[in-house]
Amino acid sequence: MQDLALHYDQGPIQSEDIAKRQHLPVRYLEQILLSLKRAGFLESKRGVSGGYYLTKHPREITIGAIIRAMEGPIIPIFCVGSEKREICIEEPHCSLRDIWADVRDAVVQIVDRTTLEDLCRRIRIKQERQGVTYQI
Repeated sequence: MQDLALHYDQGPIQSEDIAKRQHLPVRYLEQILLSLKRAGFLESKRGVSGGYYLTKHPREITIGAIIRAMEGPIIPIFCVGSEKREICIEEPHCSLRDIWADVRDAVVQIVDRTTLEDLCRRIRIKQERQGVTYQI
């Protein structure tokens, strides 16, 4: 998603190009791309000028939405999730659970307000500071 966001204005990007830039095996990347396509983040175009592209502008896609689509709910430990679970006998007086809930809430707040565009901006700033001239 980061690579596609960085190259958003270039049209469809072939999976081979993404794999090369991200140092990933093409077959592994294609599995990820298919999952992201099923989640509605990507579309693909066949043919010579084909490839994958984002369905929305990078400013409209949050990191939190991507994480949830790929990994499920954002929870640092099972007892702070909203899913049905076995109740821990220590839960009524467990102060660590409260801390983990605060951690969850802080992470959710950060990833839900951070967009792919924000991520791209951070990458470009780091490149400028390091004097990097290659393209990610």
